[in-house]
Amino acid sequence: MSGKVIGILGATGVVGTQMLQCLEERDFPVGRVVPFASQRSVDAGRTVSFRGEQIPVQVATPERYAGLDILFSAVGDDLAEQELPVAAAAGALCIDNSHAWRMDPDVPLVVPEINPDDVRQVRKGIIANPNCATIIGIVPLWPLHRAWGLERIICSTYQAASGAGKPGLDELDRETRCVAAGEPVGETSPFQYQLAMNLIPQIGSQKEEGYTSEEVKMLHEGRKIMHLPDLRVNCTCVRVPVARSHSESITAEFERPVSVEEAREILAAAPGVKLVDDLPDHVYPMPLDTSDQDLVWVGRIRKDTSAPEGTHSLTFWCCGDQIRKGAATNAVQIAELLV
Repeated sequence: MSGKVIGILGATGVVGTQMLQCLEERDFPVGRVVPFASQRSVDAGRTVSFRGEQIPVQVATPERYAGLDILFSAVGDDLAEQELPVAAAAGALCIDNSHAWRMDPDVPLVVPEINPDDVRQVRKGIIANPNCATIIGIVPLWPLHRAWGLERIICSTYQAASGAGKPGLDELDRETRCVAAGEPVGETSPFQYQLAMNLIPQIGSQKEEGYTSEEVKMLHEGRKIMHLPDLRVNCTCVRVPVARSHSESITAEFERPVSVEEAREILAAAPGVKLVDDLPDHVYPMPLDTSDQDLVWVGRIRKDTSAPEGTHSLTFWCCGDQIRKGAATNAVQIAELLV
C-alpha cells in the first residue's frame, strides 16, 4: 500500500471537500493529492486543505491526469461524461459521484457493504458511486434481503438541502434568515419554491408515469447494485428544510416470513448500520444525530399492518449523512477495495 497519487475533480465543492477529509480520516495511503477545480477557482487562488497543507487547485487537462492512480470525481453529469474517459485513457482509475455512468453496463455501481466484488468488473476505467438516497436505503435493506429475500420496496425520502450541494445549503440559510426577520424570501434557486418552513415533493425532472428523475434513479440503481433486476420499487422523493442528512421511510416485502425481533438482531450486526430503536424512550434516528458520521441509523422497525394475508413485510425508518456515506465516504470505501 505505497502512497497513491490521488486526483479530486471538483475539489472545492461540498463533496470534493468531504472526499479529502475522508481520505485523511481513514488514513488512505495517499502519496500526493492533485486537486482540480474551475478556472474561476484557479484565478481566485483557491486552495484545499489536506494533512495540514494548503494545496493550490488547478484546471484539469489530459496532461495533468497522467500519473494519477485514482481520480475521484465530484462534478456534474456533463463534465463527468466528458472528462472521465480522458482521465481513464491517461491511466487513472476513476470513481465517479455523478449519474453519468451509473447505468452503463460496463461500469460497476458499488456499495462496499453490498457488492464489493463488482469492482473487479471495471472495463472502462470507471466505477460509479450510487445516488445518495439509494445508498442510505439499501445499506439496511441488504442484510434483510439476505435473510428473507426482498421482493418489493415502498420508499419515501426526506432529503436535506445539501443534497443540492453548496447552493442548496446557502439557499436554505438565506431563506431561514429571511423568514426569521419577517422579510419576503423572493426568488429561489436551486429549488423550485421556498424550502424554509416548507417541503417540496419533487427532486429532479419529470420522467415516465409521473415519477421524477430522483425516484427513477433509486429504482434502477437499487436493482443493479443488489443484482435484483425484477425488484418492484415505488419511491416518492421529497426535499425538506434540513441542512444535512437524508431520512427515509421504507416498507419492504419479502419472500419468506419475517420477524421484527430478528430484524433488529440482523440490523444490529450489519456492517454500516447502527440500530437506534426504542420508541417508548423516544429513541430513533434523526438528521441532527446522523450528520457528520458514516453509519446508516435504523429504527422504528415494526410489522406492516397493511400487508395482505400471506405476504411478509416490515416498515422501518433510517437516516444517514448523504455527503459522507451517501457520497464521499462510499467513494473512498470503493478506493479502499482497490488498494
